Amino acid sequence: MQRVFITGASSGIGAALASAYAQQGAVLGLVARRRDMLEQLRVGLANPERHHLYVLDVTDHAALQQAAQDFIAATGGIEVVIANAGISQGTLTEFAEDIPVFERIIATNVTATVATFHPFIAAMKRQPRPQDCRLVGIGSVAGIRGLPGAEAYSASKAAVISYCESLRIELRASGIKVVTIAPGYIDTPMTQVNHYRMPFLMPVQKFAARALAAIAAGDSYRVIPWQMGVVAKLLRLLPNSVYDFAFSKAPHKKRNP
Repeated sequence: MQRVFITGASSGIGAALASAYAQQGAVLGLVARRRDMLEQLRVGLANPERHHLYVLDVTDHAALQQAAQDFIAATGGIEVVIANAGISQGTLTEFAEDIPVFERIIATNVTATVATFHPFIAAMKRQPRPQDCRLVGIGSVAGIRGLPGAEAYSASKAAVISYCESLRIELRASGIKVVTIAPGYIDTPMTQVNHYRMPFLMPVQKFAARALAAIAAGDSYRVIPWQMGVVAKLLRLLPNSVYDFAFSKAPHKKRNP
């Protein structure tokens, strides 16, 4: 029986991952800011009485650490930690009012990933089989090349990808696997507000099934869907001049000034 801790669990990718793990018989620690949505999620999960809810903001590192300690104490250990909490908003550096938005996105998407993993590493190392443990960072294809109008989001997801790579190497000798999942366009509330074409848009339940397989295998890095992985590799190979020209007129995510 796996013990799985998921941030950003109340909707979208987090809720789909929670549902998929619950169907496999896992005991879940579910973190989100909205109690009503967490309660609604738990009621719909397999074995709802097993799961633990933690209502907090992931930028509150003390509350996050307390939740981690509570979950480990209640379940006796941990196998999978998924730092899924994330926010996205259109940002432009030329507007001073976007600077606090940059700070909020970096705090939620990057620093909170570190704060999510931190309290579990020592516990994982103490377990009889640390090689069965997984720390999972949710990056994005948007972190592979910077997208216009998404300066903060692209920067945050690039940071998550690089951070998880550094952590993966650091923890290699311990046996703990660090898995980076880079979603393309997944049909969730975050993408449903986009008013532009989203190639290879994938249903969130299908994404969750593929993510669970990648996590179980201990893959170091996986783009889902795979077609976006091919596109991302091709974009990475483009000279800057070609990439800049091709994406200079790309649609922007809406700002909320």
